[in-house]
Amino acid sequence: MKNPLTIALASPSVASSLDEGLQKVERLISEASDRGAQIVCFPEAYLPGLRGVDFEVPLFDEADERRAIESVSRFAREHSIATIVGIEKIAPEGHHIAAAVFDRDGNLQGWQTKNQIAPEEDSFYVPGRTRQLFEVNGVKFGIAICHEAWRYPETVRWAAVRGAKIVFQPYQTGSDKTGVRLTEWGSPAAPYYEKAMVMRSIENAIWFASVNYAMKFQESATAIIAPSGEMHSFLPYGEEGVLVDTIDIEAATGLIAQRYAPDRYQDSHAAEG
Repeated sequence: MKNPLTIALASPSVASSLDEGLQKVERLISEASDRGAQIVCFPEAYLPGLRGVDFEVPLFDEADERRAIESVSRFAREHSIATIVGIEKIAPEGHHIAAAVFDRDGNLQGWQTKNQIAPEEDSFYVPGRTRQLFEVNGVKFGIAICHEAWRYPETVRWAAVRGAKIVFQPYQTGSDKTGVRLTEWGSPAAPYYEKAMVMRSIENAIWFASVNYAMKFQESATAIIAPSGEMHSFLPYGEEGVLVDTIDIEAATGLIAQRYAPDRYQDSHAAEG
């Protein structure tokens, strides 16, 4: 590979408290770093957990938010690895589902909020309104959180047309209580999520890295998809752990995204006027 990047996707099981969540985050950051990863990404809203699904999530206030940020900053610095962690972000208008991005020195580089929230999340969260790119070792990347990337592919294309070589998707699908145990990646009988992963990569010609909670009945796997749309690697369903893989950044040409021509989608009456 001319330009390799080693990435990690950390898939922890549901935590019963913020303390347990932070312990799991530290352990998996350490493992990712020990295995040579330069950046690690965790699932959606992992600290303290995603509200509105079938597991209990503890209360989370501004002191908890500060503690989570300070702790993850320290973990990233001590293990010298860039880190993306889903942390509930508290704003005057309400709570956001958000991903906090730290560099290898533990500096908070910024946040990506979930701007297209799912209908069932309306009673728990408010949507964000801005998007940004981040960088690790000179490689640009974007973040599209769960429902955004499944149902609003333009959130991934936004990053791709601006030069992102990889888009990370922190998400949650599945249950520890009920469901079907998947055994085959990309099975036609499985929910559509893994097919959507393929589309987000191939329709932009970029890498797509999608990270789920470890659950007994996952509806899709933690996986890395190549710009060709091929599944590059994935974690076995239901297993807590870290997926570490070295990807070829040169393969992410972004060709399809760069050819996007929004001016060709103008309303005919507006164009005539």
